[in-house]
Amino acid sequence: MKSSLFPFTRWSCHLLTAAVFLCAAIVANAQTPTPLTGDHIATGQGDLVTHPVKHASFVMQWNGKTIYVDPVGGAEPYAGLPRPDLVLITDIHPDHLNADTLATMEGAPVVAPQAAYDQAPDNIKSMISTIMGNGDTATVDGIGIEAMPMYNITEERLKYHQKGRGNGYLLTLGDERVYIAGDTEAIPEMLALKDIDVAFIPMNLPYTMTVEQAAEAVRTFRPAIVYPYHYRGSDVEEFRRLVGDASEVRLLEWY
Repeated sequence: MKSSLFPFTRWSCHLLTAAVFLCAAIVANAQTPTPLTGDHIATGQGDLVTHPVKHASFVMQWNGKTIYVDPVGGAEPYAGLPRPDLVLITDIHPDHLNADTLATMEGAPVVAPQAAYDQAPDNIKSMISTIMGNGDTATVDGIGIEAMPMYNITEERLKYHQKGRGNGYLLTLGDERVYIAGDTEAIPEMLALKDIDVAFIPMNLPYTMTVEQAAEAVRTFRPAIVYPYHYRGSDVEEFRRLVGDASEVRLLEWY
């Protein structure tokens, strides 16, 4: 009896060990997203990586978390990218809110302004876990979020973005403060910002602001690093020249 049990016990141990290693690998893979390609910024908790998609859409990864901002364009632009742990929607316009694209990301918590929730179809409404208005704060999956105003102030542009409808977002990622401006001009709330490590700033007419206005705004609140985005048709090299040494301007392939 003893000799017949010994091989069984030995192989059982081998199988159990293999199963443990397999389970550990599955868990590790679930917790560690696919590394994101893009621009790297060193932080105290690993690199913050920014992967531009197009126009106002981009993906960030930091400390094992993947954040999608205004994903549009369907599933194809995101094929091969890590699944989102958080999705941020800034506004109701189709270059920010796209139901077909969001539907491919079911399961991820979505943060959006009330106007975007109201406009979304029912299947997308069920995905929006946090509705935020200007000035609201929340923590989602360990990421601190403050909803910032974004709006037009020039008379002929007022029809595009009304104050209180959409959100920019100020994210706290460890010791980094990341400002996503959304569609906005150089509003007082932007100019009053302090200690911003990374800023995403739009510039295109007639919807946001000119290159000169965007550069002057950056020279006022002085983020350490600034990415121009939502800039279709604008001269980003001129923007970099006008910003000068106020901030480090990083140009990525958005178009």
